Amino acid sequence: MRAVCVLGTGLIGGSVLRAAVRDGRDAWGTAASEPTAAAAVADGFDVTTDTDAALRRAAETDALVVVAVPLTALDAVLARIDEIAPDCRLTDAISVKGAVADAVIEHAPQARYVGGHPMAGTAESGWAAGDADLFTGAAWVVAADDGLDLDVWRDVAELAWACGARVVPAASDEHDLAVARISHLPHLFAAVLSAVGAGGQGDDLALSLAASSFADGTRVAGTRPELVLAMCEGNRSALLAAVDDALGRLGAMRGSLASTGGLAATVTNGYEGRQRWASTREPLALPVSLDGDDPDAVLAELRELGRRGDVVEPWKN
Repeated sequence: MRAVCVLGTGLIGGSVLRAAVRDGRDAWGTAASEPTAAAAVADGFDVTTDTDAALRRAAETDALVVVAVPLTALDAVLARIDEIAPDCRLTDAISVKGAVADAVIEHAPQARYVGGHPMAGTAESGWAAGDADLFTGAAWVVAADDGLDLDVWRDVAELAWACGARVVPAASDEHDLAVARISHLPHLFAAVLSAVGAGGQGDDLALSLAASSFADGTRVAGTRPELVLAMCEGNRSALLAAVDDALGRLGAMRGSLASTGGLAATVTNGYEGRQRWASTREPLALPVSLDGDDPDAVLAELRELGRRGDVVEPWKN
C-alpha cells in the first residue's frame, strides 16, 4: 500500500489521515498550528507543523501527497511542494478542481497531479471534528481529464476506497459545474434562509418556532464563513450560472404566487428533483481497466461512466 502524506489536518484532511492509518498505511500529516498538531499527536497520529520535513519524507518514500488546505492557502503549499518534492504523486481534497489544476500548473508544474474531492463533511471543522468513517458510502470524485497519469489515478482511487468512499470519475470543469449546483449553491441558500429566519433584531418568535425543516435547510450555514467563502468564491463562474438558474426559478415562483397564488410547478419540480436524487443513492459499480495503449481513451471512458452517475468498482486482487 502506498504511503500517504496529508497536508492540512482539519475535518477533511484529519479524516483522511485517520482512515489511511486504519487501512494499515504508513501515513503522516501537517497542521497549521502547534495546538492542532499536539492534539493529533495526543490521539496517536504522526502530525507536525514542519511541512518541509513532511514533504522530504514523502519524496523519500514516493508517498501520495494529499493537499487538504483551504483554497486560499493552496499557492503557498504548492510552492513548498515544488521546492522539496517537485515530481511527487499529488492529489487534493479541495472542493473545486479547475482552480486547483491551474494552480498546480503554475506553482508545482512537475507534480504528478490527479485532482480529488471527497463529497462529505459536516458543519464542524478542525482536527477534533475528524472521523475515520466520514467518507463511508460517500462519493469521492477523481479527476479524469486527458493527459493525467493513470498510475497516480489508481493511487487516488485506492485511497478513496480505503476511506470507504465510492469513486466517481469526472472532468474537472464538469465537476465544478456540478458542485456549484449541489454544494456551493446550497451553502448560499442556507445563508439566505438563516438570515430570513432570523429576521430583525429583537424578534425571535420565528426562531423559537423553528423545527426540523429550518434546521435541515440551514445546517451548512453553521460552517465557518471563511471556509464557505473560499470554496464558493473559488468556483465563481460555475456558481454564477447556478445562481442565475435559481433566481429564474424563484422569479417564476414569485410571479405565480403573486398572480394566481399557485405554487404547484415549483413544488412539483422540487419533489421530482428530490426523487431523482434518491434514485442515485445506489449507483452501478463498474469495472474499468487502466491498462492499454491509449491512456486518454481510458480517461474518456472514465468520464462517460461518471456522467451516467455510475462509479468505479475496486480492483480485484
